[in-house]
Amino acid sequence: MRHLPALLLALATAPALAQPAYDRDAIGRIAEREKCRPFPGVLRSGGPPVRGFDMKYARCHWTLDPAVRHISGSVTSWFTATAPLDAVVLDLSDSLQVTAVQMHGAPVAFSHGPGDLLTINLPATLPAGQLDSLTVTYQGQPPTTGFGSFATESHAGVPVLWTLSEPYGSKDWWPCKDDLNDKIDSMDTYVTVPLGNRAAGNGLLMGGDTTGNQVTWHWRHRYPIDPYLVGVAVTNYQVNEQYAPIATGDLLVLTYAYPENYNDAVNGATGLLPTITLYDQLFGDYPFAREKYGHAQFNWGGGMEHQTMSFVGGYWPEVLNHELAHQWFGDKVTCSSWAELWLNEGFATYLSGLAYEHLAPVYWPIWKRGLVNNITSQPGGSVFCTDTLDQNRLFSGRLTYNKGAMVIHMLRWLCGDSAFYAGLRNYLDDPALAYRTATTADLQGHLEAASGLDLTGFFADWYTGEGYPSYTTVWSQDAAGAVAVNLSQVTSHPSVSFFALPVPLKFFGPGGQDTTVVLNNTVNSQSFNFHLPFTVDSVQFDPEIWLISAQDVVTQVGGPGAGPVVLLHPNPATDRINWHFSAPVQQHSVRVLDALGRPVLHNSAGAQSLDVSKLAPGQYVLEVQGKQGLMRARFVKQ
Repeated sequence: MRHLPALLLALATAPALAQPAYDRDAIGRIAEREKCRPFPGVLRSGGPPVRGFDMKYARCHWTLDPAVRHISGSVTSWFTATAPLDAVVLDLSDSLQVTAVQMHGAPVAFSHGPGDLLTINLPATLPAGQLDSLTVTYQGQPPTTGFGSFATESHAGVPVLWTLSEPYGSKDWWPCKDDLNDKIDSMDTYVTVPLGNRAAGNGLLMGGDTTGNQVTWHWRHRYPIDPYLVGVAVTNYQVNEQYAPIATGDLLVLTYAYPENYNDAVNGATGLLPTITLYDQLFGDYPFAREKYGHAQFNWGGGMEHQTMSFVGGYWPEVLNHELAHQWFGDKVTCSSWAELWLNEGFATYLSGLAYEHLAPVYWPIWKRGLVNNITSQPGGSVFCTDTLDQNRLFSGRLTYNKGAMVIHMLRWLCGDSAFYAGLRNYLDDPALAYRTATTADLQGHLEAASGLDLTGFFADWYTGEGYPSYTTVWSQDAAGAVAVNLSQVTSHPSVSFFALPVPLKFFGPGGQDTTVVLNNTVNSQSFNFHLPFTVDSVQFDPEIWLISAQDVVTQVGGPGAGPVVLLHPNPATDRINWHFSAPVQQHSVRVLDALGRPVLHNSAGAQSLDVSKLAPGQYVLEVQGKQGLMRARFVKQ
C-alpha cells in the first residue's frame, strides 16, 4: 500500500516532461496514509489458517450505487477439501445479513455469529480431494473502519465508491477466506451499477451489459489472488488506454480517472511507462502480462496495489512507481504473514528508488540520504513487525518502508548487482513462491544461492535485530604512501553488539585523484593497512550511501595534514568523561550531542572533564571547537 503525493518523477527519459523536484516527504506521507486502512481491535481469525479446504475460484455478483453505502449480491466459492470436511468457515462482517446459502441449488444450514465468522454446515462430509462449491447471498451496510474498507464519498459533486481491504478488511464487504496463504486461483466479478457509472476491477474487462437504467461490468482475472488484493471502485470514470513495451510484448495500461482530473491522470500514466519497462527488465516479466496494469482514481492521498488495478489518489510518480512495484513484490509474491510486511513494502519502496537511479539519477543519492536520516532518527526498531495489530507499527514509514528498503539496498551491496538481481528473479520465479506467499527465510535462501554468501548473521542483525552502527574511522598515511585505518563502531540498540559489514571509504588527493577502498569490517576496532599511490588529503565515509549508519566520525592522525585529536577516557563512561589532546589545543569550547545530533551538554572553555551522570544510557559525540578546527570523538554512557 502506499502513500501520498510523492515524488514527481516525471521521468527524465520523457523529454517533453520537465524533470521534477525531489519530494523528501513522499514516503512518510505514503506510510501515514496507509496507516488509515481499516483495523479491527483484535485480529479476527476463523480458526486454523487451512480450515480444511483450499480456495480455487470465486464468482462475485455485486449491486452497488456510489451514492448509497450498501452492498447486495452473491459470492460463489469453489474449493477443494484438504481433509474430510463437515463445515466451511468463511469470514464476513456481522454488520452484513446473509439471506441464503446454497449448495447444488439447495439451501444449507449456516450460522453467522460473533467474530465475523460465517459457518456453513455441509449436508454430508466432503472427502479430501473433492471439489465443490457454495453460494452465499447477502446484503447490508458494511461497517465503517478507519478510512474504510468500503467507502462512499464524492468528487466534483459526483458520488464515488471504493473498497480497500488491506490488511483485515475483506470480510467487511464480501464473504471470503481471508487467509494470506490461500490465494484464490481465479475469479470473475460482475458489478451492477447505475447507468453512467463504470466499475473498476481486477483482471481484464470482458464487457458491460445494459439493462434498463443499470449496467453490469464483468471483470475476469485468471491469476491467483489474495482476498485483500480484490478491489472495486465505482463512479463516472473517464477511461484511457496506453501500452508499455515489455519483454512479452505491449502491456495494456488502463487508467480510470475522474473526468476533472483526466489530463493529469493520462500524463501520470504516460510518465509511468518507462518504469514499467524498467521493472520488467530488472525483475522479470510483468506478472500479469496476459491481462493489464491499471489505475483507478479514488479519494485517498496515496494508493493501494489491488492486483492489476491499483487505486491511487493522484498521479505523483513515486506513488505510481510504488504501487506498480507491488505487482511483483506483494501481489505476485506476497508476505506469508503481516509480521513480514516489509517483504511487500520494503521492496516497493526500494523499487521506487531504483526508478530514480535509472531514470532520474540526480535524485538517487538524495533519496537514499533521506531514508537513512529517517531510519536513524530513533535508536531502535526492526523491520520484523512485532505487533501486527498496532497500525502505527505495522505501517511504520521508518521501519517497514524505509528501513526495509535500505536493508534491501545493503543486501545488494553485500551480494553485488549480478547476484542480487539474479537472486531476486529466482525468488519471484520460484514455483513454490510465485503467485503464492513467501517468508524472509525464502528471500535469504535465494540470495545466498545466487551469491554464495552466508547471510545468517546479516539477517540476525538487520531483520530481527534493532538499531544501527555509528562508525569512527581513524586514518594516517606515511611518506611512502602506506595507509593505516582503524575502524570501530558503537551500536544504537543493545540487541546488536556489532554490525559486520563491508565499509567503503573514499580517499581524495591533489589534482582530483581519488579511489574507493572497501574494508571488510568483521570485528570492532579493526585495523587495516594498504598502499595508495597519491598523498591523501581527505577521506569520505560511505560515499555512495550503501549503509544504514549515523553520527560517523572520520579523523586523521599523524602526517602533514593532520590536526590534533581528542582522546576520551574512560569509554564507556559512567559518571564523568575526561579528555586530552594529541597536540596542544587552547581556548576550546565543548558540547555533547546525543544520537540524533542534538546538543545535550555544554562545558566551559579550558575544562577537560564533564559530568555525564545524568545522561541517559546510550551513545554520544563530544565536540571540541579550537583554533585548529572542530574535533569529534564518540563515547558510550553506561
